[in-house]
Amino acid sequence: MEKRPTILVTNDDGYMAKGLQTLASLMRQIGKVVVVSTEEVKSAQGHSMTINEPLRVRTLEKHDDFEMYVLNGCPVDCAKVGFQMLMKEYPDILVSGINHGSNASTNVIYSGTMAAVVEACMDNIPAVGFSVEDYSHDANFEHIEKYILDITRKVLREGLPKGVCLNVNFPKYSEGNPIKGVKICRQAKARWKEVFDKRKDPHGREYFWIGGDFIVEDEGTDTDIYALKNNYASITIRLDGV
Repeated sequence: MEKRPTILVTNDDGYMAKGLQTLASLMRQIGKVVVVSTEEVKSAQGHSMTINEPLRVRTLEKHDDFEMYVLNGCPVDCAKVGFQMLMKEYPDILVSGINHGSNASTNVIYSGTMAAVVEACMDNIPAVGFSVEDYSHDANFEHIEKYILDITRKVLREGLPKGVCLNVNFPKYSEGNPIKGVKICRQAKARWKEVFDKRKDPHGREYFWIGGDFIVEDEGTDTDIYALKNNYASITIRLDGV
């Protein structure tokens, strides 16, 4: 019998997130799954790590073909603890997500979801991040499940070049409007224009609440932003350290 691949699953939306639960369920169709998730939402943590407090692991499930752990750290911590401490050997692939919200364009710089992917890539583990343009806690993932399975199987079968990982983004579910296909894209040039809302707490002390708009400065038709707007899934290539 052919040995089933081992798959490390993580995210930055916390262990209760529907996206993580969906991704773990999909990966169980392919191989043995080890989930190491953040205790709480760690969105926009980038490549941060926990160095000033102890990392603590909780075991939620442990079976022959499925293990699930929760870590009180960041996504990078989850990746490192997963493949260095909790697994007997490095996984055949790390997958991160499914993130509730796009990680297209420069969002990838802030993304905890993609930070875990880059961390695995730096250790020569094939790695893919999956995100969907839907920030709802109850986002619909039905339209992307086939693509996630196909992409994961293809990476497991063919591998990735050393130092290369993938950032996969999907458009939001739209009834009667299926995804047109998958495009290999370049990362669009865009930036966040922050707005700081100055407020006062009940004690009269000032604080700021950050918000803003995502400004796309790229009219190219070969970008991830263009693909998503036109109902295609986008795949961009990330290099470790970039």
